[in-house]
Amino acid sequence: MSVDARAIIAKVRSGESPTPEEMGWFAEGLSDGAVTDAQAAAFAMAVLLNGLSEEGRVALTRAMRDSGDVLAWDLPGPVLDKHSTGGVGDCISLLLAPALAAAGAYVPMISGRGLGHTGGTLDKLEAIPGVNTQVEIARLRRIVENTGCAIVGASARIAPADKRLYAIRDVTATVESVDLITASILSKKLAAGLDALVLDVKCGSGAFMKTPEEAIALADVLVRTANGAGCPTRALVTDMSQPCATSLGNALEVMEVMAVLTGEAGNPVLTDLTVALGGELLALGGAATDSAAGQTAIADALQSGAAAERFGRMISELGGPGDFVEHWRDRLPAAPVVVDVMPQVRGRLAAVDGERLGQAVVRLGGGRLRQDDRIDPAVGLSNMLRLGEAVDPHTPLCRIHAASMADAEQAAAAIRSACTVQEAAPEPVPLVFRRLG
Repeated sequence: MSVDARAIIAKVRSGESPTPEEMGWFAEGLSDGAVTDAQAAAFAMAVLLNGLSEEGRVALTRAMRDSGDVLAWDLPGPVLDKHSTGGVGDCISLLLAPALAAAGAYVPMISGRGLGHTGGTLDKLEAIPGVNTQVEIARLRRIVENTGCAIVGASARIAPADKRLYAIRDVTATVESVDLITASILSKKLAAGLDALVLDVKCGSGAFMKTPEEAIALADVLVRTANGAGCPTRALVTDMSQPCATSLGNALEVMEVMAVLTGEAGNPVLTDLTVALGGELLALGGAATDSAAGQTAIADALQSGAAAERFGRMISELGGPGDFVEHWRDRLPAAPVVVDVMPQVRGRLAAVDGERLGQAVVRLGGGRLRQDDRIDPAVGLSNMLRLGEAVDPHTPLCRIHAASMADAEQAAAAIRSACTVQEAAPEPVPLVFRRLG
């Protein structure tokens, strides 16, 4: 079959979807350079403006998945993974991966770095001294086989077509295309050779999707595309009207995760969401009779310390301290300046602008303003009040961890402006809005 990039672009421009063979050729061309930057940009813009059919979206996802290595496993349990669309204080992956492993699953979790106001799972893990999440596929296999879970970055051999197309989307104002977002997320996840996938699609002030309706629409597209590409998938649309954790920032979120894993302190939002997502995954992958039984298995793994033990083994395999679970407080970096943010009014915390909180952490040095920025893993916020809690001039809204007093003062002003205090407590919202698939 004779195929060229111009004919494929013309199809999308006129509202048609290229065939699976054409999508395969285009993805290969992205990988080997046969498709030019100009042609890739034109393709991305045509998809943004005209969209793809469901068949076209599945074809693009499969083609980008198959542009590099697609892993295959021979293990005694199901190979499972979870993807979150991102939000502030979202450190669920650090709890879920080891809990799934302790429940008998295998989790090759290919994750990302911080994007915009949201933190990145890899950045959080690399706050632990010695940890290196960039591993070759052979080492990823060994860690998963030995430990049950590995949270790592995508190697250059995983979905290389997506890596190139994403870089072009980033500079051509085409990032927000739902079709391209879907293919980008799923191509990397499905290349891991999964038996099942669960999606945590966030909505609220701290997420990219601000309303349940927007999040449900994205979740529906993701689920239909993943299932169409051959991976059994479900999605939970979950609340991000406030951070999942009470801490924001890389080392601080790891501390909160470790407090949960070791039983030192609890966070019902982190625990309940981990249990809900894990229960769906174990049922979907055949490791539990239904989601309720799966939830029980995940809760047991968290409470018994089995998940903490798996986490410690994973950290050691990734180059971190072998005694991290026992001595995590001593191993994580601390900021030199720690100050409380006091409110100026009395009442109840009625709302928080999660995006502003995330941006405050980025400006403290806990995220990137430019791609090559270095992250300070120690900075961030901790002890965040939850919605509905009482506020007065003697009760801190949160605690700032900063590199300097000037940074802390700037962050304090941003935090006060991000918090709305009213006389009455807000109406509670459910943690899970909708289950799809």
